[in-house]
Amino acid sequence: MASIPHSPAAFVGASASDLLRSSSNGVSGVPLRTLGRGQFGARRRDFAVVAKIRKVKKHEHPWPDNADPNVKGGVLSHLSHFKPLKEKPKPVTLEFERPLLDLEKKIIDVRKMANETGLDFSDQIISLENKYQQALKDLYTHLTPIQRVNIARHPNRPTFLDHVFSITEKFVELHGDRAGYDDPAIVTGIGTIDGRRYMFMGHQKGRNTKENIQRNFGMPTPHGYRKALRMMYYADHHGLPIVTFIDTPGAYADLKSEELGQGEAIAHNLRTMFGLKVPIVSIVIGEGGSGGALAIGCANKLLMLENAVFYVASPEACAAILWKSAKAAPKAAERLKITATELCRLQIADGIIPEPLGGAHADPSWSSKQIKKAINESMDELMKMDTQDLLKHRMLKFRKIGGFQEGLPVDPKKKVNMKKRDEPIRKTSDQNIEDEVKKLMQRRLDAKEPSVTPPRLGLAEMMEKLRREVDREFSEVVKTIGLKDRLVMLREEFSKVNSQDQLVHPALKDKIEKLRDELNQGLSAAPNYERLKHKLDMLKELSKTKSLAEKNNKAAALKQEINRKFTEVTNRSDIKEKFRALKAEIENSGASTVMDLDYGLREKVMKVKRDIELELVDAFKALDLDVEVVKSKAKELSEQETSFSDVKVKIEELNEEIKEGIENVIKSSDLKDKIELLKLEVAKAGKTPGPVSKNRIAALEQQIKQSLAGALDSSNLKEKHEKLKAEISKTIESSGGLDGSLNGQYLREDGSSTYAEPRVEIGANSTFA
Repeated sequence: MASIPHSPAAFVGASASDLLRSSSNGVSGVPLRTLGRGQFGARRRDFAVVAKIRKVKKHEHPWPDNADPNVKGGVLSHLSHFKPLKEKPKPVTLEFERPLLDLEKKIIDVRKMANETGLDFSDQIISLENKYQQALKDLYTHLTPIQRVNIARHPNRPTFLDHVFSITEKFVELHGDRAGYDDPAIVTGIGTIDGRRYMFMGHQKGRNTKENIQRNFGMPTPHGYRKALRMMYYADHHGLPIVTFIDTPGAYADLKSEELGQGEAIAHNLRTMFGLKVPIVSIVIGEGGSGGALAIGCANKLLMLENAVFYVASPEACAAILWKSAKAAPKAAERLKITATELCRLQIADGIIPEPLGGAHADPSWSSKQIKKAINESMDELMKMDTQDLLKHRMLKFRKIGGFQEGLPVDPKKKVNMKKRDEPIRKTSDQNIEDEVKKLMQRRLDAKEPSVTPPRLGLAEMMEKLRREVDREFSEVVKTIGLKDRLVMLREEFSKVNSQDQLVHPALKDKIEKLRDELNQGLSAAPNYERLKHKLDMLKELSKTKSLAEKNNKAAALKQEINRKFTEVTNRSDIKEKFRALKAEIENSGASTVMDLDYGLREKVMKVKRDIELELVDAFKALDLDVEVVKSKAKELSEQETSFSDVKVKIEELNEEIKEGIENVIKSSDLKDKIELLKLEVAKAGKTPGPVSKNRIAALEQQIKQSLAGALDSSNLKEKHEKLKAEISKTIESSGGLDGSLNGQYLREDGSSTYAEPRVEIGANSTFA
């Protein structure tokens, strides 16, 4: 910058007050105005000002020269950077929507064929369209929680500004947090709905990749929350009701955001929103994640779109924490209760705004109309309250979430999911237990069937106390007989073997067996033998009662499930329709008995019967039950059934004798020691035995086989086996052989046959005629 020279002599001897004198008096008698002209005029030729004007793009804010006529709302809409996309976004089909896509393709192909060939396919097109609409309705009325999460995250789902420009007549976006930043992930502005002004603010996601990067995928930084806070103060000062739109996976949690006070910004918003004196309505239009959503969601009314979700942690994050895998996200979404229906049931959300069928593929204007209607209804209700009632209403809404008060009755619906309170432990005496056991035994003797009703005292508690008493009585018996020291030594040896995870040596097993035999021999001579026997009998009785109770409970549950499946099958519309058609046909035939029906009608009756049997079989198999359909057999084969039953009984008797013979042989000390030595050799050899170990193992196996074969050959079991084999062959020949001449007869693997009337057998002990 050029300097202006001046003469220092002109100011010599002048005071500061003289120099600062007004322009009327001048300096040293010369007016300042004149002095200035004189000094600049004398040296004007010594300097020059040169400025270059740089060509830049013309700024379009706030009023553009050429407003886009396709945008509703006029030029005011162009105050925002949000404009219609030049290219239509590519359709994105979710995994569960693929069946609908296939039907849509079929409809397009049929229409194309009709246009190309000129043929009339209107009936086929109408049928496919009806099928498509029905499939669409069935799919979107039975969505799972994880499917609603996917719809809420759909890339083509309408954003905050899409809804705002649809529901407002005028909208002006307001920028900046007055600290030098403007976060595009949160948009704020003033708009009008039916002539009423509102302050709008909400999370804004992008509609394509470029916009998502610009908007940071709808995840705000601290600047965005401070901008929202500034607009809240503005709305509160001017009395503008606030409408917030929530659609974010959460606040942006990077290092820079934490350094700039992300948590403090959210907390400040939470505190401030509870003190605002204007009505606040929040609408979840997509996903609401944790504190990032709650920072603009502390409202008098929280509304949710039908397919929106609101959560403290995403299903993927919850699954990674609890199940260590993000693949468990569907299970986590179900347990978290994050859908609009569940949150309304928990009184966290105050209402559900319906959405059209089809999710992001449907017309977004319909949802915007429903949002506009919900805002008007909610604001009409809230505007009637005075300031204190409004603040109290907002405070009580959040205070009641998750709250409880001791002593009040619990809602039965909530009590189902609560942890059951532990029963208090009752102190009982031996006489009480004995009285309860006697009453239980008497009830079982008096009843026709074994009673499984638990006694007044806890059954498990009684059994545990009796076990302790039996152990104490046994300890006294061992002490009286003089076997206490030997028992202690054997326990120490056995504990050492268990600690080293080794097999018990045959010598140690022999010591244990000898001690057991001596204990059994001296047991009857012990002074407390009668008490021990009495307590053992009571414990046995309680064990039997417990096992019967568990068995009957399982049987009752299974019976209930079977009856439910049976009712479900018989109440099906197609089954009922078959029954009605068959009944009408029988009535029209005029037959009074089954024998009067003609052959064709009988065949129809049998066919309906077989169809129902097959449906029942499929339903019971779904319960993991072994189902066997036993078809009807001819009456003349009933005598053969008896003969095969006799053969089956003899086979079972022979099997029992063979088992007893093998057990007796194994009990012999010589063979028993060989088996134990074989186990030790196998354990020592491990997975890769050496040649020496293989030879030892093979030799022991051969000796054991020879001992078993010799013992069985010495008995008369071989002769019985040969006789039974001849008898089976004779029975088969008398019944017509195995060449397929046994009409209607089913042979089992063990040689027995089954003849019965039609029935369905389920499991081992359940038969339903």
